[in-house]
Amino acid sequence: MTASTSLRPLGATGLSVSAVTLGGAPLGSMPENFGHEVAEADAVALVQDVLRSGIRTIDTSNGYSDGRSEDRIGRAIAEFGGLPDDVLVITKTDQRDGDYSGERVRRSIAESTGRLGIRPLPLVHLHDPEFHDFDAMTAPGGAVDALVEAKERGDVGHIGLAGGDVRVMRRYLDLGVFEVLLVHNRWTLVDRSAGPLLDRAVDLGVGIVNAAVLGGGILADETGRKTDYGYRAASAETLDAIARMREVCRRWETTLAAAALRFSTRDDRFASTIVGISRPERIQQTLDAAALDRPQEFWDELESLLPSPANWLDAD
Repeated sequence: MTASTSLRPLGATGLSVSAVTLGGAPLGSMPENFGHEVAEADAVALVQDVLRSGIRTIDTSNGYSDGRSEDRIGRAIAEFGGLPDDVLVITKTDQRDGDYSGERVRRSIAESTGRLGIRPLPLVHLHDPEFHDFDAMTAPGGAVDALVEAKERGDVGHIGLAGGDVRVMRRYLDLGVFEVLLVHNRWTLVDRSAGPLLDRAVDLGVGIVNAAVLGGGILADETGRKTDYGYRAASAETLDAIARMREVCRRWETTLAAAALRFSTRDDRFASTIVGISRPERIQQTLDAAALDRPQEFWDELESLLPSPANWLDAD
């Protein structure tokens, strides 16, 4: 299995994506999550650098920094002279002040369309529905209905599902209306919670995108100081596994961050892997990591250190 910057199909949507997708969350400036501010001019310049790079897919969301991520991406595209034909921008609907009604979904789509300057939006995910009542979200006229209707009207080209808890995501996936699945933090070097969900998506012919393969940054931390994985305190077993994996990577003359990204890009089930980038030098570093070349012995050694299922985010 190889990673490249060439385009590949996203399920049965007819859309094409690159192996690496620019994650737009840091671009809106979330110092509480990413540890540093990102100025608007820097974010705009970075998106334009990406538009000149081998990364041909951008992922954002209505709610990232209250819309600033979309605003900055939209400004970058406009100042670039428009979106190149081979670049795909994906966004997500988001609740506001606890409201995730059908009307809120319609407003979310309209807001994203205006900020990004893209009409119709090619792919829109229902974002983080697990934090809301399933029955209300799936009721007639509710959030799911509104997203389906937006596709039928032509306001969006395709609809997807992006969330965390795999048990809840399975309920939504089984509705049979979503064409793409985005999972995060749950198929990484140290967590395989998404296994059955990925199997179901493959059976349904749904395109799959993997995100947060660094577990919120802990798999990119060479100091060993970070102790949270996927927004939670990591277990002692997981921390020990990460420390051992870090040493394996050093012996093989690479980094744990590079291995964590390549672990995803070498898996043919994933059409693309989302990586948050906010500094220009990281564009090529990320592309290099996505194509990391190490023998199967290296991957087998890392696999032998996988924490037991009780330590995964969605352990039963």
